[in-house]
Amino acid sequence: MTAEIILALNILTKPQDDMSECNAQISREEAFSSALQANRGVLLERLHSDKSLQEARRLREDVMAVATWLLNDSEDVTWGFVQECLLLLLSLSLHLSAQVKLFRQTSTPSAKLRTPEMAPPLPPDVLSFTQQKTVGAALQFVISLGLCPYLAPGVGVPLGHRSAFGAMVEKIVCSQTAVEGPHRLLTTTTILLRFAELSSLATLVFTRHLGDLMAALCQLGYQPQQSKASSPKDVQVLSEEERRNVQEALQNLLVKVYQPVVIKELLILQGGAKQSGTVRSSSVSRRRTAPGWLKRLCGQLLSECLMQPHGVQAVVRAILEGGTGAESDWKKCDSIAKILTTCPQQSASANTYYKQVCFQILELLHLKDKLTAQQFQCVATRATLYLVQEKTSFAQPYLIFPLLDPLYRCITAADVSCQVAVEEWEITQCVEDINKIWVVGNSPSAPLLRSLEEVLPVVFTLFCFTKQNFSNLRAPCQDILLWYLRHAETSSVLSLLRELSGLHCQKNDVATSFNFTAGSNGGVQLSCKDCFSDEDDALYEKLSGEQLRLEGLMHLLAELKDGDVPGDFFLDLLQELTSWTAVAAEEEEEDGQQLDLSAMTLLEVEQQQQSHAAREGHVLALLHVLAIMVESIPQTVILRKNIQVVDFIVALLQRGCIGLVQANGIIIGNPVDTQTLSMGMGLVATLLSGPQLSAEVYSSMSRLLQPLGTLSQQHPELFVKELASNLRAVIATHGAYQPDNFTNCASPGLKDNEIFPKSNNLPSKKRDKIEPNKSHPCPPLSLSVNNLKQSRIQQPECSGDSVAPDISCSSETFSNLLLEACDPDIPTRAFALRNLTKMIHSRDKETVQAQEKVLTLFLENLEHEDSFVYLSAVQGLASLVDSYPERILKRLLKDFQHGPSLSTSKMDRSLEFRLKIGEVLMRASRAMGELAPYLGQSLLVGFLRGTRDPDQSVRASSLSNLAELCQRLDYGLGLLAQELSSCLTALIKTEKEAEVRRAAVYVITLLLRGLSDKTTEILSDVLLDLYRALKWVVRSDSDEVAVLHAQQALEELDDIMRSLIFPKQKLEKKIVVLP
Repeated sequence: MTAEIILALNILTKPQDDMSECNAQISREEAFSSALQANRGVLLERLHSDKSLQEARRLREDVMAVATWLLNDSEDVTWGFVQECLLLLLSLSLHLSAQVKLFRQTSTPSAKLRTPEMAPPLPPDVLSFTQQKTVGAALQFVISLGLCPYLAPGVGVPLGHRSAFGAMVEKIVCSQTAVEGPHRLLTTTTILLRFAELSSLATLVFTRHLGDLMAALCQLGYQPQQSKASSPKDVQVLSEEERRNVQEALQNLLVKVYQPVVIKELLILQGGAKQSGTVRSSSVSRRRTAPGWLKRLCGQLLSECLMQPHGVQAVVRAILEGGTGAESDWKKCDSIAKILTTCPQQSASANTYYKQVCFQILELLHLKDKLTAQQFQCVATRATLYLVQEKTSFAQPYLIFPLLDPLYRCITAADVSCQVAVEEWEITQCVEDINKIWVVGNSPSAPLLRSLEEVLPVVFTLFCFTKQNFSNLRAPCQDILLWYLRHAETSSVLSLLRELSGLHCQKNDVATSFNFTAGSNGGVQLSCKDCFSDEDDALYEKLSGEQLRLEGLMHLLAELKDGDVPGDFFLDLLQELTSWTAVAAEEEEEDGQQLDLSAMTLLEVEQQQQSHAAREGHVLALLHVLAIMVESIPQTVILRKNIQVVDFIVALLQRGCIGLVQANGIIIGNPVDTQTLSMGMGLVATLLSGPQLSAEVYSSMSRLLQPLGTLSQQHPELFVKELASNLRAVIATHGAYQPDNFTNCASPGLKDNEIFPKSNNLPSKKRDKIEPNKSHPCPPLSLSVNNLKQSRIQQPECSGDSVAPDISCSSETFSNLLLEACDPDIPTRAFALRNLTKMIHSRDKETVQAQEKVLTLFLENLEHEDSFVYLSAVQGLASLVDSYPERILKRLLKDFQHGPSLSTSKMDRSLEFRLKIGEVLMRASRAMGELAPYLGQSLLVGFLRGTRDPDQSVRASSLSNLAELCQRLDYGLGLLAQELSSCLTALIKTEKEAEVRRAAVYVITLLLRGLSDKTTEILSDVLLDLYRALKWVVRSDSDEVAVLHAQQALEELDDIMRSLIFPKQKLEKKIVVLP
């Protein structure tokens, strides 16, 4: 019967063939009316004469018998056609509903008859595409002829704005809508809703005609209408019961349909229709806007949709669905955010509205759909920013606090019985939300910064924990901290940095009885801290934690290399150190006077001692932070501006002025020595002698006037007094006054040993910088820019002929250097070895003639225990190999394989000596360059022999040197590739020591990296064996480091093979000469 009803609908809606032969003189409206009447006549005739439509006719008559809305004597052709469509659609709905009910009651086939290949039975309400097209055509006729013409002006989108056909329909029906319009609209709407009760048919209605149906329901249920007494006699008015039924139907429809679609249609209804370019009569062509009652109704309905669960998400989807991510979509996101943050007038309470909406805004951040997550995140971010700025009283309790709640619970955790105080997913979600709103949103405002500042200590502790191992929260935590340090005010940033470094009392940090532990999914959870029974373990845990926090803080400051935060923090610490130094000087002066302890109580004495100990502890912590900061952060990051350099000099000179007050003719000890003051003032002179300085720099330099004046008057050294006086004059006149000796002011009172004091107790690095200058006269202290630059170049680094003048002007002969290289004084010996190395680089004649003596001398010093000496010997031997490779390499290879050959060597230190020789050979391999294929064959054979040495350290050293050499041999690897592959494969599979296996795998990694695209040519015979060995390591080796090296080697091999199989496309022009 379904096919029969569909056939009847097809007859009713399909154009007849004879309609094309109609008289061309009649208008389109008349032709259309004639076609409707003719189609209806053909349908009635077919229903009575065609036996195949008997079942459809019987069902149609049953529907007509109970249809109170049917008007058989209507002279309106269009309404008669609409009634016929409604009868057939209602018949189809009743028939399919009965079939579906019967289908559900029918028992399914038994399990024995069903097979896995059998498809599930098809429900009877499923229509084919052709049938859906026929039903859709009938629905379109019903909407166009029986619903849209009866809508009030401004309600819905008029037909004339949709198509030319709609404009023609308006002309036919608009003149007949005045009297029976409300009831006809009610009839059409009611039948369509009954037709849509079946889900398969509802899809056909709501996907294309939902907006028209909602417009009709709004008009029928909520349009203000005149009372029956005041309305014309012929106009039909709906009863109150009918209006209530329509209102209930509208509410049911809004709940039933997909919410984003409902919201989109409500927005269209609320906005009204725009005028199109079609020319129509003046009564119709006037611009129609939505009436006031419809705007208020749509606003109320939209507010109700927004307040429902997931209502905010529905609103966002309704507006942004189908967007392309263009600039217009981002503007929509901002508009949606403003809408969400504005409480509607229909809301009963602003508190209730923001409580529900804020919770839903947070849900927008947790969507998993990657296609829409970015836009939803933008809406949530913008809405949060607007709420924090404009609705702070509601944003704090309903938005910020729930968002940061996991971090707040890390601060206030107190239940020790709970093993896990904050779950991993909570912390992960919280950190990601903060990163999305604060960092990605990137709209710094004072309320937003203040709200984040409360939980930053917890975020920093979390960041420090993630630096100990792998965690997916490390990068978000770092981004959050860096964002705050870049955008917050300087005072707040400095206060936070002091708190994080431990110089201030830590507030809002993780609860003392809890700490962070690794989660199972790569995140972090807050767990109860394990108690230490041993005090030493507890102390070690505390100290290591403090050191880890300082390292994390230095890492953050190093990342801020483009900002002023590192320099400001460094200068702030120096200022504090200066103030503490002044306090210490005052205390020393007071301690010089005898305290009357008899006049003090025990409590006062104890309090004084405790305060003194606390100050000393704080100063030690301050010095510790400064020391780590100087070691960890480059000076170009700390002092990147001239003003910061001036601030640094101010702090230095202020500390230099402390203790210069005369007391009975004796100067109190100064914490800043004369040489440091000279260097600081030299730096000021460098700035003044440079390019034209700005007024801002001179203004900052004005703070130097007071300490320079103090130094020029009270410092005991005449040179410092004169230099301070000259600098003060230049700064005061902004460079207009230049003393004659300003750029070349030597110190007559300082001797060479005062400028570069001999200090054996200094660290080796500092001695390295000080001692080389002792061998020749010190030039006058010059404050010009060029001389300062030259002083930086004159370091003990060797760079070819550039150091030759230094050596030539030295008064010491070659024989004296040989004697000093045996001196028991370590700095003297190291200095002599480095000068010999310079002479080898400069091809000194005496050194070339006595190269055998120099070689022996270097080998003897190679056995020295002090690293400063034997590293100088290593550097010298590497220079010898670079200058005279063939003979020196042979001697070093022999010592590497068999131990020291000198008669004075200590055989009990043979292993250490061989490892140092290995270091020399590694440096030589790196310096060979293009000569590696020629000189490296003997090294390759020697290193392969070293892999069979009984000592594991020698085997590992040989493999390490082999790795450096193989990546430079290129085609010189030649026939030894097979031997190399066999050696590495055997070591990987049979070596017991993990260190040696790591080195063997590392050889393969560097070999593949060095050969690159030549790998398949040079290692074609052994590449498969190497690949299998690497896969064996990944699958079977128990050492994690070896597995990591193997994975890196496989990645290198993967890149090589991909570039071979899929070469990059190059656009090249080739010229071919034809014969």
